Amino acid sequence: MIIGGLVSLPGRRLLATLAGFWLIGTAALNAVADAPTDSTWIPITPLPHQGRSAVFALAVDPNNNQVLVAANSEGTLFRSPNAGTTWVGVHTGKAPVLTIAFSTNASGLVLAGTRGSGALVSRDGGATWAPAAGLEGRAVRAFAFALGLVAAGTDRGVYVSNDGVKWSASGLANHGINALAVEAIHAPVRLVAGGDAQAAGGILPLYQSVDAGVTWTDFNPPVSGTIVVKLVAGPLPPTGNVRPLIVGTNTGLFASTDNGTSFGALSGGALLPATDYTQVNFITDHYDRFYAGSDGGGSRSGGLWRSDDAGQTFRSLQPPEASVTALAVSNDDQPTLYVATFRPSTHVASLWTYHDTGDTPHGPPASAPAATGARTASAGSDSSLTAFLSSPQLPYIALGLGALAVVFTAVLAHLRGRVR
Repeated sequence: MIIGGLVSLPGRRLLATLAGFWLIGTAALNAVADAPTDSTWIPITPLPHQGRSAVFALAVDPNNNQVLVAANSEGTLFRSPNAGTTWVGVHTGKAPVLTIAFSTNASGLVLAGTRGSGALVSRDGGATWAPAAGLEGRAVRAFAFALGLVAAGTDRGVYVSNDGVKWSASGLANHGINALAVEAIHAPVRLVAGGDAQAAGGILPLYQSVDAGVTWTDFNPPVSGTIVVKLVAGPLPPTGNVRPLIVGTNTGLFASTDNGTSFGALSGGALLPATDYTQVNFITDHYDRFYAGSDGGGSRSGGLWRSDDAGQTFRSLQPPEASVTALAVSNDDQPTLYVATFRPSTHVASLWTYHDTGDTPHGPPASAPAATGARTASAGSDSSLTAFLSSPQLPYIALGLGALAVVFTAVLAHLRGRVR
């Protein structure tokens, strides 16, 4: 009760109890909102004004798995602070964005490469953007990060920068480079670059530099394909100082554990389909765990796969659409994946999230929002109830609702007591 404008001791106790239950309830319900459903494909909000084009540029902050940066087909950059629930336009441009990359070494540094208008740089995690000096007029297709160096693959060779803001040409000016990897992050930095056009004699257009891009030599491993579409170097193994190198070409996926002296095929036969692989992401600091994604190269062979044994075996994550056009992987042992897919028959681009706990993949819930933002019809009350009861968040939901029920019951009892 209130005495002299002050809350009495019983009243203060009641308020403290109610506040405690309220905090428990809201914390539990917030945990439900923040935690993605395990090993289940969940559609997220599409990019505004995406149109009928695929999403190729998508990245997640390595320091915050809720922060995403993506670009639509009109050249506008969007940022989401809440795992794709909402998107905010942070930069408007006229040229399509080809790639977005967060630095793995400099916190807050993000780069975006465009088709013909150079690159954009952000030093605050994608909130604000400015043109990168020295790349004007270039088509910037790939970025790679060493400890004190950033490299970019462009339509006229490789460019390098110390800070991502100011850039200078670094060789291969007569070659279009659309794939780039850092094999050695310490000085002398070792770079590998892949071209977008077939080299003379049908040789795969690969080049390497062992002096941070000062000089380049041809790099001709026994790998099939005529165009390099993806290059990724993984974390260092427990022993040695050679990072695994994965090469995606227009016909398959290949891996090397000896700085490119030899390669093993990861596609064809009983492994992965023989198609183009445009997406490769390692899982945190595990040199032998990675994802490989493909849009199928115009065929139906696209998809998304995971390997936990350096490519000896793969398992499909069964994405809702086979054509995977972009992949961003959070910096967690059980990572959250953000995936863009494209359906060629309808020209619909979709965005998805998937919390990979290693369990059997599940498709999107029947009542989840469609990729277009509309809601699909429910598959029926029985299936909805089953999905609800089997949800791993059910205990948190019960705890939250129970705590809130206690709050309301206590309030009603207090009010009735005052009436009497």
